[in-house]
Amino acid sequence: MMKKKEFSVPFSGLKQGKHEFDYVVNNEFFESFGYTDFNDAKLDLHVVLNKTSTMLEFVLSAEGLVNVNCDITSEPYDQSVSNDLELVVKFGDEYNDENDEILIIPHGEHQVNVAQYAYEMIVLAVPQKRIHPGVLDGSLDSEALKKLEELQPKERKDSTEDTDPRWDALKKLITDK
Repeated sequence: MMKKKEFSVPFSGLKQGKHEFDYVVNNEFFESFGYTDFNDAKLDLHVVLNKTSTMLEFVLSAEGLVNVNCDITSEPYDQSVSNDLELVVKFGDEYNDENDEILIIPHGEHQVNVAQYAYEMIVLAVPQKRIHPGVLDGSLDSEALKKLEELQPKERKDSTEDTDPRWDALKKLITDK
């Protein structure tokens, strides 16, 4: 994993209070993490830093579109993404990121890299099952959908025709409860 330098937020020269930073997240950002599930990405990342005397509070907000392939038809489509993440940064003797919501950095640090947190926040905001909107409303005309419909099991109209009489006796036992 490559640490993206442009996602480092320098806090050492800032006054106490709120500070805002804006970033553009594209597909190159995800490729630097080795993540190739997105065909394309265009997101806006807004970072609000609230600096106090003892800690830093970050609020990361991402909004935009990622182009992904549908799980049913493999057709690419744009999936809207929107997510927020709150992160508290405290100062300690050594670096510790074991807690998801609290990051501890050494006292001598002067910047925090938010790339890993932005990456995780965005990837987790994308639905696990990706379905093209055209599949849901029936407007997508795809060869994969036609083949799935063709291979769908046919329903039997009358359950009594072509049945083995031995099974009929067993079915009768089930309904006699």
